[in-house]
Amino acid sequence: MIRIAPTCRAALLSTCLLTAIAVIGIATDASSAEVEVKTLNTGPGGVMVFDPAFVKLNPGDTIKLVPGDKGHNIETIKGMAPEGAPVVKTTVGYEETIPFEKEGVYGFKCSPHYMMGMIALVVVGKDRSNLEAAKAVPHNKLAKKRFDALFAQVE
Repeated sequence: MIRIAPTCRAALLSTCLLTAIAVIGIATDASSAEVEVKTLNTGPGGVMVFDPAFVKLNPGDTIKLVPGDKGHNIETIKGMAPEGAPVVKTTVGYEETIPFEKEGVYGFKCSPHYMMGMIALVVVGKDRSNLEAAKAVPHNKLAKKRFDALFAQVE
């Protein structure tokens, strides 16, 4: 049987605890979520929609844009993203994954179908400091109506 001196035992226990904390921290960082958003010609909310059109994320989460119907993309609407957030513009008709690191409110459109009201709202984390600026961006009548309904879901 091996005997360990009390001071060594304390050092060994401290090392084990620190290792466990580090492993838990790494596992927590690796647990980001991916939310699938479909682009549809017809779906919940009518014609030319993202499903879902309202998404809540944590920093580090991603959206997987899935072309349920061809001919759609997702693009950041100018003035509807936190300052310093990267501008998003995906290729029409392709599945793509979009990472979200910066907290705030993001407004998106389908470039070919924005005039038909094809929009989405993404809220990342708890920071809502750009909410009023995002609400102030002008839109066509159908996009405004849909955004008003989505903004009502923001806490």
